Amino acid sequence: MRVALISGASRGIGEAIARLLHAHGYKVGLFARDEGRLRALAEDLGEGALPLVGDVRSLGDWERAVARLEEAFGGLSALVNNAGIGTFKPVAELSEEELREVLDVNLVGPFLGLKAALPALLRARGVVVNIGSLAGKNPFKGGAAYNASKFGLLGLMGAAMLELRDQGVRVVNILPGSVDTGFAGNTPGASWKLSPEDVARAVLFALEMPERALVSEIELRPTHVAAKGG
Repeated sequence: MRVALISGASRGIGEAIARLLHAHGYKVGLFARDEGRLRALAEDLGEGALPLVGDVRSLGDWERAVARLEEAFGGLSALVNNAGIGTFKPVAELSEEELREVLDVNLVGPFLGLKAALPALLRARGVVVNIGSLAGKNPFKGGAAYNASKFGLLGLMGAAMLELRDQGVRVVNILPGSVDTGFAGNTPGASWKLSPEDVARAVLFALEMPERALVSEIELRPTHVAAKGG
């Protein structure tokens, strides 16, 4: 069984993951808030792609998505926690509401996804892949909220990996550097950055490792770095 539930699937890295996994024979559940983009992507992919409108901050939305996938495809073998947001301000200027929003999407969201999907993943001896960030190990100015969410994700899923490996569920964290997407208001087109497809290939690699092998963490960097002032 090759059935993957992908959050943040309506654009960017999530869309690239959905396209690559579907091309490699996976049934894909496309989970995000943008119904129009999800339905367009599902129509483009064709059979085996199921749009699932929901908010990663809602356990109920996650549970409904898992139930619909199991009903449609007979189970769930992979959860890809990809949805994320970024607010970048100095600590002195960061509001409580902004901090909580970033933590809710980037940290609480993956926790809720794991809670909802775990019974199905245990049955399938499946894989959880979390799209973290090198910012989960390297703080930077203006990154307090984002750094906190990604540092926390590594701690949360690191503990989950240790708890679940003996039960047949593997947990993998993928930590990309700069990716060429519209994330946080960026304008795509920076040729030096990783592409969304590069991250998608790392996800596929993690999913296709033999069951006896656990690649618990993948750091992914651009080969080149931006020129100063670039």
